Amino acid sequence: MSGSVATPIFYWRPGCPFCTMLERRLDQRGIPLEKRNIWHDPDAAAAVRAVADGNETVPTVVVDEVAMINPSAAEVEAVMARVAPQLLPRVHGEIGPAVTEVGRDGNRR
Repeated sequence: MSGSVATPIFYWRPGCPFCTMLERRLDQRGIPLEKRNIWHDPDAAAAVRAVADGNETVPTVVVDEVAMINPSAAEVEAVMARVAPQLLPRVHGEIGPAVTEVGRDGNRR
């Protein structure tokens, strides 16, 4: 892991309902994202292919050096807690999610 972790990179494409759903859930959790449209950015498309067995599968999220293909918001948050806790929103003076229970669908309650 590098000494300074950048904002998670969120690879997406227009018309992808899974991208929209994940982005909304991450936004609800206050997780910052650097969005890259794989249809408009050839380097972004190449980055996704490099971690997705040659496919352009989105959403793909990269935190530090950890790539997640079509992750749930809970998976992204768990990786961030491990490799980039300083990027998680502060709640009541503590770093971490505002809600502690995660349902089977990956949504916090």
